[in-house]
Amino acid sequence: MNPVLLLVDIQNDYFPGGAMELHGSEAAGGKAAELLSAFRSRKLPVIHVRHVSTRPGSTFFLPGTKGADIRPCVLPEDGEAVFVKHFPNSFRDTPLLDSLRELNPDRLVIAGMMTHMCIDTTVRAAADLAFNCTLAGDACATRSLVFGETAVPAEHVQAAFLAALSAFSRVETAASICASLP
Repeated sequence: MNPVLLLVDIQNDYFPGGAMELHGSEAAGGKAAELLSAFRSRKLPVIHVRHVSTRPGSTFFLPGTKGADIRPCVLPEDGEAVFVKHFPNSFRDTPLLDSLRELNPDRLVIAGMMTHMCIDTTVRAAADLAFNCTLAGDACATRSLVFGETAVPAEHVQAAFLAALSAFSRVETAASICASLP
């Protein structure tokens, strides 16, 4: 077995006090940290993806701000790849695909934030690129949304997106993923 862990956008602005606080970010960050620890203890590859906003009018993940930094609970260690992206899709204009092709994983384990945006886009792209994906659903976080007159609570956004993503990946808990690692 040759799994690779992909941690997407687990950055300070998504946590309490950040510019775009997400519902459940602390719990999700803790689950992502458990996955990271399990991969590290088995010396399995880890890739971190960090979003930096370059679009005019952006309000979070601004270049050079503490909010754009990776959260301390999942800070990269020496030897772990860190790719910077400027779009929701972690593959767009980054070296992620080349890196994954070199590692040739039998399974790509994904965790991170926001479930309804960058996780959704990245999981679907990975599936389109023929990667066997497992999404750690409890290691992801999102926020409430509004569509027209309808307010959608974060819990419903999370459930709807995890349900949809189950067509492109296996959606499991961090604990079950850790238990299945070689």
